[in-house]
Amino acid sequence: MKQKTQVDDVNRSLYDFRYGYDEEHYYKVDEGLTAEIVETISKEKNDPEWMREFRLKSLELYKKATVPDWGPSLDGLDLDHIVTYVRPKTKMTANWDEVPAEIKETFEKLGIPQAERESLAGVGAQYDSELVYHNIREEVAAQGVIYTDLESALHGPYAEMIQKHFMKLLPPTDHKFMALHGAVWSGGSFVYVPPGVKVEIPLQSYFRLNAPGAGQFEHTLIIVDEGADLHFIEGCSAPKYNIANLHAGAVELYVGKNARLRYSTIENWSKNMYNLNSKRALVEEGGKMEFVSGSFGSHVSYLYPMAILKGNGARLDYTGITFAGEGQELDTGMKVAHIGENTTSVVSAKSISKSGGKSVFRSSVTVGENAKNAKSTVDCASLMLDDESRSDTIPVMDIRNSNADVGHEAKIGRISDDAIFYLMSRGMSEEDARAMIVSGFADNVSKELPLEYAVEMNNLIRLEMVGSIG
Repeated sequence: MKQKTQVDDVNRSLYDFRYGYDEEHYYKVDEGLTAEIVETISKEKNDPEWMREFRLKSLELYKKATVPDWGPSLDGLDLDHIVTYVRPKTKMTANWDEVPAEIKETFEKLGIPQAERESLAGVGAQYDSELVYHNIREEVAAQGVIYTDLESALHGPYAEMIQKHFMKLLPPTDHKFMALHGAVWSGGSFVYVPPGVKVEIPLQSYFRLNAPGAGQFEHTLIIVDEGADLHFIEGCSAPKYNIANLHAGAVELYVGKNARLRYSTIENWSKNMYNLNSKRALVEEGGKMEFVSGSFGSHVSYLYPMAILKGNGARLDYTGITFAGEGQELDTGMKVAHIGENTTSVVSAKSISKSGGKSVFRSSVTVGENAKNAKSTVDCASLMLDDESRSDTIPVMDIRNSNADVGHEAKIGRISDDAIFYLMSRGMSEEDARAMIVSGFADNVSKELPLEYAVEMNNLIRLEMVGSIG
């Protein structure tokens, strides 16, 4: 049985291979992911031999692994019909004027060129499966900072470093979607910050999945060496189609001795998206990892960043918020493993649900036998805006020594009618009053972001409140 899917504005060698073609439509073919498809991707990417072998081994793991049965339903995701590679009609460039007009227009609407000029040290922009633009300021490059697409870096002077680190924190044995990622990953960024270098303004990557029925599998690898400092921002979006899309990217973060990395994410996927992204950090002695996360889209999310506090005195700070509206089930959380002595983790998570949306927060804190004097605090708060919505908290704590201080606190509430009445008595509409209260609830996240991103997040909250997203 072949099913038609209209595809526009892309030149897709693998679409031709996977879909069959009749001048007007691409046709879905019921064959699933095969070794031939993975070999085709590897050839398209000009992979070194070790990467080609890695992809094929990941494919074997993918075929053996099962879909999770403990979280939100993935019944609407037909993996046999997700297109794993979509190539835009352009090559990557460092000159914005060389980006094709239709792609440039999309990113200009998202404010990427303006943000680069005003507040960023470098930008990478991915459209479907490929980077179309990547650039870094000369003064940052002069510090020895490397910021480039991962595929180019595989053939450069950092190839050995990438091979040493690639999918070591997130191995394809982790789960079915990591195995899928290992087989078909495409695009993403490589960042290396040399010892002692402090990047004063953020780097950003932006991912746009524009093709219906496709998956995006970018891989981000960031290494912040001893005593270095970096803020990296990631943004994600996609238009809405009446067919499921999949995001199964991977983010691997290495924080060196006494280094600091802040990783901020604003995700505004459309509500046909299954967001199964994975992020994991390894933090050495005295290092600090900071996650700032805002999740506002997708039909279903499984999203649990993790920090491994390996070195003595390593620290994690996590601040996050999710907003689940009608038809959304956002299952998110944070995992932390305390390995070294005197390690500290502070997790602050908030969720908002309305119009029947479901929000679940899962936390996992593990304190190892040698993690003496480990301290961990998990605080999650949920705000439900009606009687249809649902919010759950599922904490797990595994404490393996007696010299640890671990706590968990959860709060679930609703908007007070008295607060709404008070604001309306001061001249506000009910809609504005509710939006103000929700924005205040999310303030701990927005204040951690650069100003323009905080404004974007507050605008997304307001749009969600009036039901305009998706």
